Amino acid sequence: MNVAWFITRRIAFGKGRSFSGFIITIAVAAVALSVAVMLITTATVNGFQNQISRKIFGFWGHIHISKFDLNQSYEDIHPVSIYQSFYPALDTVPGIKHIQVYAHKAGIIKTDTEIEGIVLKGIGVDFDWTFFKEYLTEGNIISVSDTAKSNEILISQTTARRLKLKTGDKLAVYFVQDPPLVRKFTISGIYKTGLEEYDEKYALIDIRHIQKLNKWENDEVGGFEVFLNHTEDLQYFSDLIYYQIAGQDLQSQNIREINPNIFEWLQLQDMNERVILALMTIVAIINMITALLILILERTNMIGILKALGATNWSIRRIFLYNAMYIVGWGLIIGNVLGLGICILQQRFGFITLPEESYYVSVAPIDLNPLTIVVLNVATMVICLFALVWPSYLVTAINPIKAIRFK
Repeated sequence: MNVAWFITRRIAFGKGRSFSGFIITIAVAAVALSVAVMLITTATVNGFQNQISRKIFGFWGHIHISKFDLNQSYEDIHPVSIYQSFYPALDTVPGIKHIQVYAHKAGIIKTDTEIEGIVLKGIGVDFDWTFFKEYLTEGNIISVSDTAKSNEILISQTTARRLKLKTGDKLAVYFVQDPPLVRKFTISGIYKTGLEEYDEKYALIDIRHIQKLNKWENDEVGGFEVFLNHTEDLQYFSDLIYYQIAGQDLQSQNIREINPNIFEWLQLQDMNERVILALMTIVAIINMITALLILILERTNMIGILKALGATNWSIRRIFLYNAMYIVGWGLIIGNVLGLGICILQQRFGFITLPEESYYVSVAPIDLNPLTIVVLNVATMVICLFALVWPSYLVTAINPIKAIRFK
């Protein structure tokens, strides 16, 4: 019979354990709360990073191939011929999902009462509409074909609201060049990604308008967007395309290099996550140590009797370490139920909302990673139990004679 475990159960579950039970209950609640907060924090941070990264990659692609250019404007000055060895065959490379052409042109939208700057993104028949279909709020996508040039335009909800436009309306876009030109478009649809930095600037049109405005040939574009199957391969394929595929007169840049600000902001969330996890772990450890010390001091008389009966220090320490395991175990169970329950409810109902103009999402995103959950639980258990080994040494300092007389 395991005497240490028998005594542990009597302390934890036995009758007349009012004070011990209260201390254990408080300790279990502290561990459970810490675990729940850590799970929610990790799931939320991962959700933020994945959701916003997915939006950026969906809007821009993962890698851009274009001419070497120091131009920092919104326009593509130097065109690229579509007759490249990698186009459109690059999407046959394992790990690369899709490649498509693009071109940018800055203009000014003018209505009867409003005026607004805009960057037109020209797209071709090879454009992947999967992303924009998901964020289409009104109307339809642009109909781009191999034959006739489309006069449709897809604008953002931000632009539509500012200019008081709706699907089916016509608008004129003016281009400041020599000579100044104007093009008229019909709004086919309205999208909203939540990335306010992009929504307020960009609209989509047939790339042939930009080719004609810039006096390019039909086989000239601003560049190529490359989409990958896995974001983790971003740097690898960026280097591969730059050094082995693009050629000497072209450059390849991944979207992290083109738009570093948002990704730097996302990386700051990792620091916030680490700080919260560290604080919650410290809270759990402090509560566990406090509970263990109180239990030892409360059971001083019992410790003295056990020593007088010949029990070793290690066997007595095991009693309190088993209590610690009981506290940590129940704390983990309750914490997981609470934390995962809140996360699942948020995924299903989205009751925690956020200002989209500041956080790029309207609902707090949740991403539950099974591996992260397992690692978090195991790490919490190991750290807490390891931290409780030292306080258990208090047992060795108790004198059995004085302890028995202690009331």
